[in-house]
Amino acid sequence: MVPEKYNKRWLLPDGVQETLPPDAAAVEALRHDILRLFDTWGYDLVMPAMIEYMDSLLTGTAHSLDTRTFSLVDQLSGKQMGVRSDMTPQVARIDAHLLADNARQHRVSRLCYCGHLLHAIGDGLNLSRTPIQIGAEIFGSDLIGADVEVVSLMVATLHAVGLPGISLDIGHVGIFRSLVKNTGLDDEQENRLFDMLQRKSIPDLQVYLQQLPLSDPQREQFYRLALLNGDAGVIDEARRWYSDAPDELFVTLDTMTQVVQKLQHNYPATPIHCDLSELRGYSYHTGLVFAAFLPGQGREIARGGRYDDVGKVFGNARPATGFSADLLNLYQLCSLGAQPAGGILVPDSDDPELAQMISDLRGQGERVVVDLSQGKSSAADQLCGRRALLQDGAWIVKEV
Repeated sequence: MVPEKYNKRWLLPDGVQETLPPDAAAVEALRHDILRLFDTWGYDLVMPAMIEYMDSLLTGTAHSLDTRTFSLVDQLSGKQMGVRSDMTPQVARIDAHLLADNARQHRVSRLCYCGHLLHAIGDGLNLSRTPIQIGAEIFGSDLIGADVEVVSLMVATLHAVGLPGISLDIGHVGIFRSLVKNTGLDDEQENRLFDMLQRKSIPDLQVYLQQLPLSDPQREQFYRLALLNGDAGVIDEARRWYSDAPDELFVTLDTMTQVVQKLQHNYPATPIHCDLSELRGYSYHTGLVFAAFLPGQGREIARGGRYDDVGKVFGNARPATGFSADLLNLYQLCSLGAQPAGGILVPDSDDPELAQMISDLRGQGERVVVDLSQGKSSAADQLCGRRALLQDGAWIVKEV
């Protein structure tokens, strides 16, 4: 038995996990399958750096990530660096670099990615501090079709990994922004109001609205916003309640209507919930926001939205929309599971015929494991479901 003082050396920090056999191979296979799906939709794979200088990693809307980003000092330059806590800003920078040539300024880019993140604290998507983020982004299109494509790809991805029973939650941060735009509220007041709407704390909201320098119609508009959630009918209800609102609010409602209608047509079996006070990623997103949920799960399993102009600080203010998920979380939720032991256990022998058979099997893509335990470890322990045996002077493979 290992002494207690040595056991402590094996402890990982809270929220930090590692994946062991056979799950690691299954997660890798899932990663491959999802990226292959992205490829069939026309998305090109990029591999952003694990660390960057903080002044580029947290630029623009990515400043919302600063409390979740580990920082360190580059021993070569003395500059502060950060370990990525979200790959989306990095992909925006890559898109901007791809467009350095003016001839490509109007190109629509479809990029996808998969890699580890490091979080100083866990977020709402997963309490893990070392998730594997997998996602896809469209740059260069402000069309509703781009939003529909990204949400559709998210649904197709979740269906492909064995999660057909999902539901969608769709909102638009532009609704709240248009209501608050001409109120004269300062940042602190706006943030408190945002927090209450996001938490749907109706009693607190009613009390706080009375404390704000708003007209009675404006108070009613914010109060109603917290109640406008349900099926697609709440969008029409919003049009009635906000008949005197600025035109830009109706543009956002029209966007939601078109997206929902197209998704209902593409995925008629997928329930869609519309929430006009859904402000997920308010400091980051600029338009449509969406998330996927599973029954019995208290948090979203994938999420995304529009984040136009994120590349402005890199020299290209491009419209953008995308989604991401935690690959490890998807693996834990899906019904695929680790593949059963499929290797072939062979004895440790100098027999040339056995050596040739091993070479032939590996050439066919089979997993062949030489038993170096001298029979002390079972085939199952070595993740093998078959064994090579010498029978009538010839080597054969039989099920264990």
